[in-house]
Amino acid sequence: MTAPAGPEAGQELDLRRIEQFVYREARYADEHDYDAWEALWTDDALYWVPAGGDHAEPGGQMSVIYDNRSRIATRLNQLRTGRRYAQSPPSGLRRVISNVELLGREDGDVTVAANFVLAESRERGVVTWAGRVIYRLRLADDGIRLAGKQVLLVNRDQPLPTLAFLI
Repeated sequence: MTAPAGPEAGQELDLRRIEQFVYREARYADEHDYDAWEALWTDDALYWVPAGGDHAEPGGQMSVIYDNRSRIATRLNQLRTGRRYAQSPPSGLRRVISNVELLGREDGDVTVAANFVLAESRERGVVTWAGRVIYRLRLADDGIRLAGKQVLLVNRDQPLPTLAFLI
């Protein structure tokens, strides 16, 4: 499934449309709809989950995930095979997104932040993940696209369990 063009194409970004995009991105990830999730990204996208403290820099500190567009595609291809041990069978996922805020606009991109709580169900039980996501969104001819996603886990300064799904 690819991301539909929908009514957002050619219109200005407002908070309600941004919220709908953020909720849809989360649903695609939760439901393992890798094709639709991948179709949301721009060619120059960056997907980053830093490890460590609040002042992490991707080039100077360990990251849980630090993927450019090519690496995003590789990660998704691994998940699509069904042979990625840590996701066989896939985790049951459901997240709640809240406190969506428009932070600013720069060079045609819109920066948005939101809080999340995610329940991951595996054979070992249910693990709760929480944090803040900073999105860099861009309006394209076919709708809103994801140019960047930074996930700031609340416990990123501690040892983390395996993170083998789309956070």
